[in-house]
Amino acid sequence: MRQKKRHPLYAMGLKAAILSHLVGPTIIGVFVGRWVDSYFKSEPLFLIVGLLLGLGIGIYAMYHLVQHYFSGD
Repeated sequence: MRQKKRHPLYAMGLKAAILSHLVGPTIIGVFVGRWVDSYFKSEPLFLIVGLLLGLGIGIYAMYHLVQHYFSGD
């Protein structure tokens, strides 16, 4: 199997994209969970649900990003 040579800045861009795919949905999930908790007065329940949902979405998006990177498309 032959590997392509990629520019080093491409790897730095991949790192930044992975970070944003993991952090973005997680933060949004936490804030939406806190907002729903304040609306229903159920303090930590929806915060935890939002956190886990955001992490799941972030990991799913990161997986597809890395898979696209290594497929060479």
